[in-house]
Amino acid sequence: MIRSQWMIGLFILMLIASACSAPNESKDGNGPEAAGPPDPFGKYEEPVAIRVAMIVEPTKSLLEGETLLDNQYTRNIKTNLNINVEYSLKASPTNYNQKVSMAIASNDLPDAMIVGPVELKQMVEADQLADMTDVYNQYASPVIKRIVESTDGEAIQSVTFNGKMMALPNVQLKADGVHLLWIRKDWLDKLNMEPPKTIDELEAVARAFVEQDPDGNKKPDTIGLAGPGSMGKLYANFLQSTNNLYGFDGIFAAYHAYPGYWLEQDGKVVYGSTEPETKEALGKLRELYLLGLIDQEIGVRLEPGETIMNGRAGMFFGPWWAPYGPIDAANKNNSEANWQAYALPLDQNGEFRPHMSTSTNQFVVVRKGYEHPEAVMKLLNNLVLGESQGTFTTERGPTEYPLKVTYAPSDETEYEVKALRQVLAGTKTAQDFQDRPEYKMLRSDAEKIGPVKLEPHEQYDIQYWDPGKDRAMWIRAYALMVGGSPLVDNEMNGVYSVTYSQTKTMERKWEKLQKLEEETFLKIILGVAPLDTFDEFARDWKRQGGEQIIQEVSELNP
Repeated sequence: MIRSQWMIGLFILMLIASACSAPNESKDGNGPEAAGPPDPFGKYEEPVAIRVAMIVEPTKSLLEGETLLDNQYTRNIKTNLNINVEYSLKASPTNYNQKVSMAIASNDLPDAMIVGPVELKQMVEADQLADMTDVYNQYASPVIKRIVESTDGEAIQSVTFNGKMMALPNVQLKADGVHLLWIRKDWLDKLNMEPPKTIDELEAVARAFVEQDPDGNKKPDTIGLAGPGSMGKLYANFLQSTNNLYGFDGIFAAYHAYPGYWLEQDGKVVYGSTEPETKEALGKLRELYLLGLIDQEIGVRLEPGETIMNGRAGMFFGPWWAPYGPIDAANKNNSEANWQAYALPLDQNGEFRPHMSTSTNQFVVVRKGYEHPEAVMKLLNNLVLGESQGTFTTERGPTEYPLKVTYAPSDETEYEVKALRQVLAGTKTAQDFQDRPEYKMLRSDAEKIGPVKLEPHEQYDIQYWDPGKDRAMWIRAYALMVGGSPLVDNEMNGVYSVTYSQTKTMERKWEKLQKLEEETFLKIILGVAPLDTFDEFARDWKRQGGEQIIQEVSELNP
């Protein structure tokens, strides 16, 4: 009996000793594994380093005295997560993709970076990426998971290869893919004109803006319609379906032309750029350009936004968020410049039929072999949390946050417009939206919009705003209420692409085909090549691989 008791006692002591010698830390330093599941916001006990790629935008700015390595974002990350951010690749927006391609080709990769669908597929095929399935399942915050799940599986599917999540997808606003017509309404009012509903009316407005001296400086220096610069696009396409500033998307759509998109017609897949509607739209753009109604420096101007900022242009196409871009500078230069957005022009049936975007277009990838892939998920969790709490202070949003991608419900713009209208009308308060953290800026917007929006609250002309009260809030509110309202108040008969990703043949031939398309179309618009060059282009495009690609896209959509 005594021996039995002694053996039991010895066994208990061994269990205690074993427990005491067990490791204390989970793999991310958040405490004992037994304490619960991994913490999406858990702070590492020991510093963790991460080398990332960074887009450095010369038109954006950090706060005074800050650097890319030492700023409000890196300090916030260090304080909250104990992660030290370093940059192994820095590039401007114009050469970022080129540098990313070089890094992929040389296999000299940062620990994490943002890529597009083409690069993602290349890296998967080269076996360069970490499997992020468990990282996402265990470390993605509840808010990010709700946002991702709101796409009905589209976001997850976009990064899934052989059943594994090989990247972390962003989720973007559907509104970013709708390109509105922004107009100097003060010029319209001066010339006693209305916003142009049709292409013919748009031509008349552009002519008046060019010929009738709407800025009153007695010089023939005004531009009817701004256009893309040397690095811009004539229209968004299936690989880059959003945020195309200064393109001619709206004019193409009015002709039911959707170049750059894959369309289904009579049960067959066609490429919009080779369809007759695109030729018709190119003919009109050519006519407008040769009449001098479109910026005569399209395709070569280094900074097309300067025509808006310096008060020379009267119209341009762009997304709802244009006040974050050229309109902010235009207002600073001329506080009476009354830029308003419209879901125009309409087609022959009086409908607004824009092309629509995919719900995800950017992907955060992690280098295979990086020791802390969960750190990348934590960085993104921290970003979304900071945005929802109003942690970061900058007029243009946290543009320099490492690995900054958009995480937003696809209806965020429209939802906010409706909510802020209720707040301004006094029927709701900011507190009424505290249970919707996925709309991360809504509560802060509801609290801050009052001082910058003058009465009458339902009127959005520039005289009913006070940017001086809070510049950052004015930019945000003006973008939402002026740029977002057309999306709420008009029916969107949107057109989607059959696919937003590449096929096998595209990987080898798309760059050459796209160059052929872009150069041909620009030459047609500029009058360098005749309009019938389009027919030759359509034949060459199909012969040089397009026919095979159409077949592959058709197989994706049986």
